[in-house]
Amino acid sequence: MINSMTGYGQAQGEVHCVSYLIEIKTLNHRYFKTIVKLPELVAFLEEDIEKLLRKNLSRGTVNYVLRLKNASVNALFDIDETALQAVVEKLSRAGSSAGVKGAIDIGNLLSLPGIIKPASPDKEVAEQIKKVVLELSQEAIDKVKQMRSAEGDFLEADLKKHCSAIEEDLERIRARSDIVLQEYVTKLKQRVDALLAEAKLKLDEETLAREAAVFADRSDISEEIARLDSHLLQFVQCCQANDQAGRRLDFIGQEMLREANTIASKASDTEIIRRVVDIKCRIDRIKEQVQNVE
Repeated sequence: MINSMTGYGQAQGEVHCVSYLIEIKTLNHRYFKTIVKLPELVAFLEEDIEKLLRKNLSRGTVNYVLRLKNASVNALFDIDETALQAVVEKLSRAGSSAGVKGAIDIGNLLSLPGIIKPASPDKEVAEQIKKVVLELSQEAIDKVKQMRSAEGDFLEADLKKHCSAIEEDLERIRARSDIVLQEYVTKLKQRVDALLAEAKLKLDEETLAREAAVFADRSDISEEIARLDSHLLQFVQCCQANDQAGRRLDFIGQEMLREANTIASKASDTEIIRRVVDIKCRIDRIKEQVQNVE
């Protein structure tokens, strides 16, 4: 069964009176790409989260966002009081030396580099946060995978529907190709007989047979039909046997289009060409849908 690359999952939990809300959104992408956004408090978990995402998902753009709710000020950041005191003392001395008097605005000093630093939980708390965040991440990932699987079922049904329609058109093309040669020989003989009637000449049957053989060789599409039929079978089997078949399905779709183009270029019958146009439209639809398969 195939999976879609589009999915969404959310999970929420609490540790040390801080609520952690995780949202994961996935979109189609040719390769695997992650965008992880974390608060400074849990920035140390980025590598672990990255590994967890790669373990569970193989393809697509993964947007991972973790938000903190009901977090106290102490949980979010620390103030380096030693550094702040040193700055205040230096400003006081500088003001005295220059003969400048005035109040020092602590709020402005907090914007200086190194004064406010992200809170760093101790080892025990960090392990508890890690455990909870990774469990919530797995819960959100499982929801993403469920949604990707459900959408994959719809994709598979749609892809198989187009493959079945192509098979029907191929059968009609195969039946029509057997008639085309007979019609060509008949029309060629009638036309030549009409041109030679006044001259009272007779068409050499050997010459007619040679011309028919040349036409048959030039317009023979049996190999292309057989290969396209084989590609359709491989495509359906790949949908059923592999849950990470996106790249393979994309390649098979390209090969299907190539065979259809060759049939169109070799065929000289309007009915065959019309059906090939229908086949190419369905292959384009297949290639478009495959872009969202994991």
